[in-house]
Amino acid sequence: MRFTNQLEAILYTPAQQGSGEFDNGKITEIKPIDFPGGTSQAKRIGPLFYWAWASANGDGVIGMHPHRAFEIISYVIKGEIGHTDSLGNRSRVGEGGAQVMQTGSGVMHQEEMYGERTEFFQIWFEPNLQQSVKKQPTYNEFRHGDFPVVEQNGVTVKTLLGEESLIILDAQVKMEDVIVQPGSRFQRELFPGNSLAVVTVSGSGKWFNDENDSEIAISKEDFTVFNAAADAAISVENSNSDDLRLAMIEIPQRVNYPLYG
Repeated sequence: MRFTNQLEAILYTPAQQGSGEFDNGKITEIKPIDFPGGTSQAKRIGPLFYWAWASANGDGVIGMHPHRAFEIISYVIKGEIGHTDSLGNRSRVGEGGAQVMQTGSGVMHQEEMYGERTEFFQIWFEPNLQQSVKKQPTYNEFRHGDFPVVEQNGVTVKTLLGEESLIILDAQVKMEDVIVQPGSRFQRELFPGNSLAVVTVSGSGKWFNDENDSEIAISKEDFTVFNAAADAAISVENSNSDDLRLAMIEIPQRVNYPLYG
């Protein structure tokens, strides 16, 4: 769908996204962006090449496995997740917190999920692999209170990645956790050559192109991608009785280094 000739909008329903499971089905995933060859209809966008939403009812473990060169953020939507790695780190992070790995020359790690209900995003970004693979791997964790939060006109914006965040990645990305209260509207500007990838975490609403008021209805687990060829402004409106929560990632469609695959 095109909002205008210069702004493309694509909606992927849960049925059009990938899926997976771990620990004999204790952990399940819906994947807005899957690995190459996966079942998600959405493909990588610039340096953003994997986005999974993992859920578990009860304890579960994704056992030790290797990573190399990529940058990974695990962001807790609900409950608590754990991290163990070959660098000697072992920790737990609760709701609203994040675990960040810059996997550099290589590291082994595992994820753990605890409690009655746990949900988290795991998102992979690709920096310049020729440079990142020469670096020492790192692990850092952040609590909800470590992130800047701005509340205005019925909208709460929590910055996870970007200029105001404590997280510093090599890949050029921005990420926000946005809550739009009932009856409120949130506007987002997009620059030429950038995309905005949005997962609806909860609630429902409508996206509008501010230039011509064309619209897209969204609900929980929908994945919406906006590709801007020129300056654009889009708005999302919550006309329902429950909060609308959105996870947004802005990324360049192209970067000045070769991308893998």
